[in-house]
Amino acid sequence: MKQAKPAVKKLAENLDFIKEKLGYGVTFDLLVREITVGGKRAALVFLDGFVNDNAVIEIMKRLLDVPRGGLAVNAAEHVLHDYLPFFEVSWVEDLNEACNEVLAGPMLLLIDGLAKIFVVDVRQYQVRSIEEPDLERVTRGSREGFVETGLFNVNLIRRRVRDPNLRFEVLTVGERSQTDIMVGYIADIASPEIVAEVKERISHIDRDAIPMGGKNLEEYILGTKLNPLPVTRYTERPDVAAAHLYEGHVIIIVDTTPFALIVPSTLWHFTQHAEEYFQNPPVGTYLRWVRTLGIFLSLVLIPVWYLLATSSSLPEWINFIGPKEPGRVPLWLQFLMLEIGLDLLRMALVHTPNALATSLGLVGAILLGELAIETGLFTSEAILYTALVAVGTFATPSLEFSLAIRLFRYFLFLGSVLFRWWGLGGAFLISILIMGLTKSFGVPYLWPLIPFDWPALLRIIFRYPIPNVSIRPRMTKPGDMWATPRHKRR
Repeated sequence: MKQAKPAVKKLAENLDFIKEKLGYGVTFDLLVREITVGGKRAALVFLDGFVNDNAVIEIMKRLLDVPRGGLAVNAAEHVLHDYLPFFEVSWVEDLNEACNEVLAGPMLLLIDGLAKIFVVDVRQYQVRSIEEPDLERVTRGSREGFVETGLFNVNLIRRRVRDPNLRFEVLTVGERSQTDIMVGYIADIASPEIVAEVKERISHIDRDAIPMGGKNLEEYILGTKLNPLPVTRYTERPDVAAAHLYEGHVIIIVDTTPFALIVPSTLWHFTQHAEEYFQNPPVGTYLRWVRTLGIFLSLVLIPVWYLLATSSSLPEWINFIGPKEPGRVPLWLQFLMLEIGLDLLRMALVHTPNALATSLGLVGAILLGELAIETGLFTSEAILYTALVAVGTFATPSLEFSLAIRLFRYFLFLGSVLFRWWGLGGAFLISILIMGLTKSFGVPYLWPLIPFDWPALLRIIFRYPIPNVSIRPRMTKPGDMWATPRHKRR
């Protein structure tokens, strides 16, 4: 914590301190405009590009019109209430705090004879337009997605949650980065214990910067250093964030990051998609089942097929399983090479311009696959089942969860290669044990299986009609369990 540096009544001393600390004359975008206000010397300090030019001009006009002697009595109150025509005005009495305000974007007003520094929030960030998130597209529903400006993201949520109990508290993290982190919750629904724990963990972060935003924050507050499982859900959709607020979750928005973190989260939060709720309940249930089946098959299909294909005694009804012609490379090595090749192709597509991405996908998926089969490097069955697993992986709504599934698949496959069926069973049990021991802010990862909650499990298995959902999930320990108005409760 930096030692406080109180402002003094001499403008020159205050201004010299700010100039020296912020590198005036060295950094090109720090501007200082000295003017006269009511016969007293004054100065405006701001960063070029952060402020609204028209607002600054209007403020300067009003300040220059202050009559001589207008600041003789109660100068600070007169400036604040009479001469600053703006709605976001405050003052600070610490020079270090004033410097932090400038770096965040607001403009400073210093007046000779006052030991107070006025902070005028005339920020105007350059923001990209609001677009539909690429990773959470839906056929019906909103086309709005979060952007890199935290305040805009808060506004997108408030449009959907017009509740006077909605709170957004701002915490600052990073000695150098001074990153704003907004913790959102509905006061009479969210558990006070979870809210307090979230804020406590954030306030204990001791770091000079969190340049990667939300991902860095997750590693600090959740402590999942070696566990590949994601324990917080990411979303770029404000409607998804709003829906979780109504369930009692806590939303964390990091300024400069175009997504929100949802805590606490369980395994099933990473297998559901907003599309299920924009379709009829039977269709939504079907989509949920198919997606969950695809995720499960992406985990176990290759290890199980490998064990069956390399078995010496298969029943006749599954005798078709296995390559008709063995390749020049052992089957286990084929799968390993295909898995790594698939990851390389995915990374190449991410870093390839959109105009070339389709061509690269065709080259990787068709030409290389055909040539690999013709040369005998891979069998056609190995490529087929790897492709099926890739489809199941890409059907996973959460990118972080799909990457974790990929690591667990490696683990299961390694157990299968080394110890056959016993290895597969042991690796699967260890994977379940890891999930069972994982928690997100005290909530078990496998809830409602562990601990068992039958009504909640039914809501996960089936996509319930919204009118039939009257109770919030117990996992968040909501203060108000009912999702229906009080006069309709029975």
